[in-house]
Amino acid sequence: GAGTDTGRTPARATAPDRGHRRLRRRSGRRARGTGDGRGCDRPACRRVDGSVADMSDLPAPAWWLIAAVVGYGLGAVNPAAIVARVFGIDLRATGSGNPGATNVGRALGARWGVVVGFHDIHKGFLPAWAFGYFVGQTAGEVAGLAAVIGHITSPYLRGRGGKGVATTLGAILGVQPLLAIPVLVAFGLGVAVWHRVGLGAVLGAVALIVIGIVGWTVGWTDESDMWFAVVLGMLVLFRHQRNIRDAWGSFRA
Repeated sequence: GAGTDTGRTPARATAPDRGHRRLRRRSGRRARGTGDGRGCDRPACRRVDGSVADMSDLPAPAWWLIAAVVGYGLGAVNPAAIVARVFGIDLRATGSGNPGATNVGRALGARWGVVVGFHDIHKGFLPAWAFGYFVGQTAGEVAGLAAVIGHITSPYLRGRGGKGVATTLGAILGVQPLLAIPVLVAFGLGVAVWHRVGLGAVLGAVALIVIGIVGWTVGWTDESDMWFAVVLGMLVLFRHQRNIRDAWGSFRA
């Protein structure tokens, strides 16, 4: 009859539904933003009349382009060069010649090296976190990666920027903070064993690449997270070619 309880249990979720739930659990913040095709119910996404704006009207590639432009613009600002100009120092003629926190520490003391390093980390962290939180994980990764590229190829320094270590750390902390743990451990071990920051950075970059690939292989992270880690690590290794050659020469000797 119409009111009869059939005693049936609710149908189990279909495979696509179960897969979608697993993907949302794995991707975490990826389900939050507009850059991944979803709307946004945060206060920042509300119109003046209180209704929620459907920011997903803007396609994901457009958000990635915006993230890249903003990230690159912030990353291109070099705190080391600014501090050196204030004190009248030519970093290119000092120490390694690199416009970064380590070289500022050599020229002006550890305190100023820490100050520059703090700002280098934040110019990678801020765009990565902001786009990751308000737009989507992929947009955050694009912004963080662009900030590192901006730091390395700063047009304000005629394309001769820093090595990108601190800014890479900031980008990782902005979107994938757990990746920073093995990277920092590897960096610390490298510095402790060889007493050279450059070799610590090389070891940290290798750890980042390995963790990114392994994490994707076993299903801990998504493919975009893997490429984010691999590209960042390769950029750091590329900028430390001289350190690698010197270390290899010392090893062979």
